[in-house]
Amino acid sequence: MNDFTRESLQFTLNLIPAHTWYADPSVALTFLNERSADYLGLAKDHPLRFGIETGAAWDSHLAFLHPDDHEAARNVWSECVRTGSAGEVTFRVRNAEGGYRRFLSRAEPRRANDGTLHGWIGINLDIEERKRAEFYLAEGQRLAHIGNWAFNAAGFEYWSAELFQIHGLEPGGKAPSIPEYMALVHPGDRDFVVHEIQKMLADHRGFDFTKRIVRPDGAIRHIRCVGTPATDGETFQGLVGTGIDVTEQEQLTQALRKSEEELRQIVDLAPQHVAVLGSNGERLYANRTALAYLGTRLDDWLHGAIGSHVHPDDRERLIAFASRLSAGSVPELELRLRKNDGSYRWFLARYNPVCDEHGRLLRWYVACTDIEEHKRAEERLQQENVALREEIDKTSMFEEIVGTSPALTVVLGRVSKVAASDSTVLITGETGTGKELIARAVHRRSRRSSRAFVAVNCAAIPRELIASELFGHEKGAFTGATQRRLGRFELADGGTIFLDEVAELLPDTQVALLRVLQEREFERVGGREAIRVDVRVIAATNRDLSEAVADGSFRQDLFYRLNVFPVEMPPLRERIQDIPLLAEYFIDHYARKAGKAFRRVNKRTLHRLQSYPWPGNVRELQNVIERSVIVCDSEEFTIDDSWLPTRPSVDSRLALSSTLVAHEKTIIEDALRVCDGRVYGPSGAATRLGIPRSTLESKIRALRIDKSRFRPRPANR
Repeated sequence: MNDFTRESLQFTLNLIPAHTWYADPSVALTFLNERSADYLGLAKDHPLRFGIETGAAWDSHLAFLHPDDHEAARNVWSECVRTGSAGEVTFRVRNAEGGYRRFLSRAEPRRANDGTLHGWIGINLDIEERKRAEFYLAEGQRLAHIGNWAFNAAGFEYWSAELFQIHGLEPGGKAPSIPEYMALVHPGDRDFVVHEIQKMLADHRGFDFTKRIVRPDGAIRHIRCVGTPATDGETFQGLVGTGIDVTEQEQLTQALRKSEEELRQIVDLAPQHVAVLGSNGERLYANRTALAYLGTRLDDWLHGAIGSHVHPDDRERLIAFASRLSAGSVPELELRLRKNDGSYRWFLARYNPVCDEHGRLLRWYVACTDIEEHKRAEERLQQENVALREEIDKTSMFEEIVGTSPALTVVLGRVSKVAASDSTVLITGETGTGKELIARAVHRRSRRSSRAFVAVNCAAIPRELIASELFGHEKGAFTGATQRRLGRFELADGGTIFLDEVAELLPDTQVALLRVLQEREFERVGGREAIRVDVRVIAATNRDLSEAVADGSFRQDLFYRLNVFPVEMPPLRERIQDIPLLAEYFIDHYARKAGKAFRRVNKRTLHRLQSYPWPGNVRELQNVIERSVIVCDSEEFTIDDSWLPTRPSVDSRLALSSTLVAHEKTIIEDALRVCDGRVYGPSGAATRLGIPRSTLESKIRALRIDKSRFRPRPANR
């Protein structure tokens, strides 16, 4: 405890009109408030008045107790130390004059936020008068010296001398009449006393109530009246009883109520959600922080049903948990609580029992700690592990970028420049050119390299599920959504997300992606909460996005957001110098996996590899070499000629004669002219010519056709 906290606590305890104290974890006294220290007669400079640790043993406070009460106190405090739970015990405490008064001592543990026990804080309540009253009531005749009386329908027949003194009257006089007696009663209690007198005379039954009186000198006293019927065996004669001055006890009770109110205000200021429950789980109190979170009033919360603010999926567990509260254990429960805006957050609820000196459970103190971020981190880690396993299990086309050709060198130079920034990158190129590999290279060279790289193939996921895959979904958002699932954007928070085949996204998903790029936030499918993320986006496509924008299948504003830094991957036919290096790399890779060794590559095979146009690019080269490694049994690596056709393929531009090239260019331009420059789609040139759009795109680039000149010109205004 720091000095400021210690001084604040001591100042507060000195204000409480009761005997208060605190002790170290072993229950050795370290501080007594002024009221308690004065009662014991401690010197003004005694260390216990200032909270100075004396190094005394834990049972040093027994020196102030009556010897007959040592064992009971020792047993209770030992149990508190053993269990770390609150406790209370009754004992007699010696005052400065050597006399003893009986006190009820209660102790509560003081813990840090992490649960570490700092010590104990306690309050000693003077119950001497109460104990005396109980004793006198049990002994009957011994009540007389407190103040006794006799009463019937005509009024008081007898008042003892003590009763005159209690009321501030000269003893020895005549018992007051009913009007004289009512004149002594406080005006605020007269109606109540009249009602009680009428009731006792009508019912011939005993009573026990407390009223206020006003003495002749103006002093107000609290008098407890205890009466019992008097009979002659059968006939009711009236009532006899006692009057006990309980003013000090009432003042103490009021002081305790005030102290409890002050402590309640302190609890209300605590940033933690705190509640008090009865022994069976009934609601007694909730602090201001908890009520503000729930958006309710204390009265409404007290009368609310169990689990009314708990997530529906957690209510069954809570009800089962509540049924075990009477066992008095110290359990914990994780559950979701509804906030005043309708959203839910995870909390850890810790239940701490309070028992009396006999071990009977009195109430529960419940402290709820917000663990939403912790649960999200756990869930994110779990999902990242799943994503990581998927990436590990997935066979990549190759582990490293291999090649030194000028075309590849230009690409790698652009990667080096853009990697250090957070700019969005759009990678274009034919299928199999290694767009994902370039995306990973950008990530590895960025400041986000220590965080997740999450790859999503937009074309491989059913269109109706792509939004859920990217942004996650809440439980029940659609059929089959049995639990909440984090999306790929949440998994990539702080890192990089790679959206391959981004042109395949549906229009509504394009809108959601545009929102992420513009505002860095999104909502899960079926959810209402806006989730903010810090993600770098790298997109890739083998389609011409400007064509997609022109035919309306891709949003223009999204295209501009993605095309901040374009990188175009060259096809393998433009990297002929890299083919020997790539071939050597793949041969070594698959030979090691197959347990084979090749001393050399057949020269004719190498020539065939460099002369083939590779419409499937690096991925096709990889597959051909893997297949050849499997079937090749000699020390010289060769490839079956049938796997690389000698006749030019439909999309090979290298072997076409100049006449055929010109003819093919004319056919493509005619198709583009008829289709207004559109390449794909139902009314596109690829459909008209009956060839794949990727093939047509390759031909357009190879033949240097400017497709934009076939698009309709906007009318002049």
